[in-house]
Amino acid sequence: LAKIDTDFTALESELSSASPYDDVLPKVEQIQFPLGYVWGIAGHLNGVKNGEELRGAYELNQPSVVQAMTKFSQSRALYDALEGIEKSWEGDDSSSFEMKQKKRAVSNSIRSMKLGGVGLDGEEKERFNTMRMRLAELSTTFGNHVMDSTKAYAYTVTDPKDVEGVPESARGMWANAHYQYLVSKAAEGEAGDIEKPNAEAGPWRVTLDGPSYVAALSHLPNRDIREKIYKASVTRASEITDYTAEGDEKAIERDNVPLIYEILKLKSEMSTLLGFSNYAEQSLASKMAPTVDSVKELSDLIAEKALPAALKDMEEVTNMARANGGEEYSEENLEKLQPWDTTFWTERLKESKFDLKEEELRPFFALPAVLDGMFGLVERIFGIEVKAADGEAEVWHPDVKFFNVYDVESKEQIASFYLDPYSRPENKRGGAWMDVCIGKSDACERKIPVAYLTCNGSPPVGDDKPSLMTFREVETLFHEFGHGLQHMLTTANVGDVAGINGVEWDAVELPSQFMENWCYDKETVYGFAKHYETGEPLPEEMFEKLNEQKTFAAGLMACRQLYFGMLDMELHSNFDPTAVENGGETIFDVQKRVASKYIPHTMPLDIDRFLCAFNHIFGGGYAAGYYSYKWAEVMSADAFGAFEDVGLDNEEAVQEVGRRFRNTVLSLGGGVEPMEVFKQFRGREPTPDALLRHNGLM
Repeated sequence: LAKIDTDFTALESELSSASPYDDVLPKVEQIQFPLGYVWGIAGHLNGVKNGEELRGAYELNQPSVVQAMTKFSQSRALYDALEGIEKSWEGDDSSSFEMKQKKRAVSNSIRSMKLGGVGLDGEEKERFNTMRMRLAELSTTFGNHVMDSTKAYAYTVTDPKDVEGVPESARGMWANAHYQYLVSKAAEGEAGDIEKPNAEAGPWRVTLDGPSYVAALSHLPNRDIREKIYKASVTRASEITDYTAEGDEKAIERDNVPLIYEILKLKSEMSTLLGFSNYAEQSLASKMAPTVDSVKELSDLIAEKALPAALKDMEEVTNMARANGGEEYSEENLEKLQPWDTTFWTERLKESKFDLKEEELRPFFALPAVLDGMFGLVERIFGIEVKAADGEAEVWHPDVKFFNVYDVESKEQIASFYLDPYSRPENKRGGAWMDVCIGKSDACERKIPVAYLTCNGSPPVGDDKPSLMTFREVETLFHEFGHGLQHMLTTANVGDVAGINGVEWDAVELPSQFMENWCYDKETVYGFAKHYETGEPLPEEMFEKLNEQKTFAAGLMACRQLYFGMLDMELHSNFDPTAVENGGETIFDVQKRVASKYIPHTMPLDIDRFLCAFNHIFGGGYAAGYYSYKWAEVMSADAFGAFEDVGLDNEEAVQEVGRRFRNTVLSLGGGVEPMEVFKQFRGREPTPDALLRHNGLM
């Protein structure tokens, strides 16, 4: 921090509106790199190996880091120099990739500085910086509250009747969780003899961690237990403590409701200072979507097709429950299915429709084989080879793997990545993400980009089995690898626009969602779908059913994503967080209003506090940007359509289209505007037709 301050102060004194490009942005990159790298590692470890000591050190240093980066974004000397460079390039029609990168880097920096308060003075500037600091603090606290609330809850099932029909993998996971809990208690001197985990006899410890929670809602036959676990999940980190674990006295200290209001107020005030009507407008200033209305138009276009399908899906699920669930699901006893019923009966409907249980697929999706198959796919279509390189880099947990990536043609190493595949509820936040460890940059002499790929998949149960994945976990792995590929295969060398840097937020999901489509491609799936014990390939009829399942409940899924996206947009555009004190709408009123439009078939309960755990928008970078998943999905589905057009069994043509995808979408990074990148690949602008077709909504 001291060095960055000294070095940047020295640079500022040398800058003028006549400074050439090479004396400006490359120098800024060099000054920022060490702090970016170190703070990046701190943030990464905070997410994957969280603990009191690290958390304390992170929170202690965060204000100084925010301050240091604010100095860059509000430097008039730097801003004037960048404007001077942009003016000197007026009329320069150079179409070289090198020049396009530089132009994008300069224009992105100017825009970023405007959004960072470079135009503010005096009290306004002071207030803006105070708010910026506070928002960083609130975002970290919000995420910590969610993580701690998730970790604090567990429900122990002791009666074997309550796990009848539950897949062996889920019972094994819960039995193992109970064993680990006893081990941790023994370490604290609170437990006696500890028996080895027993998937058949229990006890079974269910937590709110992703794999555990989803398995419970999908498979536990006891409605009362499902209800307890569901209510504990949707009231996490809120003012409602009726459903927290017994003895969790700190639950009320983790209430995120006041944090949400403060975050929304601060963002609204900041955007007003910068001249925007609301925070959503400010957010869209650096995205592809031109206006809030354009986001709403796309959402409504998809909803028009998805909502009737979702209502039909829900009717089928309800009929399934009424016909097979016994007296408690009769119309006399249950007017409509409750949220803790929907997932359970959707799973039963899927099993009956396709005569295929998730558990039957797991033995064919062992993580080592899935990785081999995924790496085989990218070698085939993108011409890259991935090799295990464990031991070449220090890791933060024994389960973490390290890989190097090579170009098949040149044999040169072009990238590396870490993979942290399994859930660890004790110190790892939920979800899945890709992040930058080292970015490619000529200025910083970094030729080999390095990525972190983090998932929360099912860990191996016992010593003799590999991790046996659900199909959704396979898709998630492909998704995160897609993000990683855009970071690692970049040919951009200006750091600010290399890899995922400088890519508009609503385009950044294109490669990740594109990769998911290959999970339904026969050659790709048979590259990894082999029984982990016998080596037998996935039976043909299972693959056919897997493909048929792709559009199952697609209406419900699409509406859910639209609901999340538009709830986020509404909170950051039309909602007034200051009006609550005078009887105006609350955040939960907004939630219900948006839900009534996009998910009227599964309205949230009165106690639903999902917003208190909506980490994407309050603890991450998706504020007024969650719609990006659907926006980018239009492009990703259309991009995969290019492979479908030439025929997925036409190997030569698939490879040709694959190389074109690598040389455009995966290669150009933020160096070229995303619509131009898409047009270079597809030859035209994207249309939603492929997305609607893939989802069975055409």
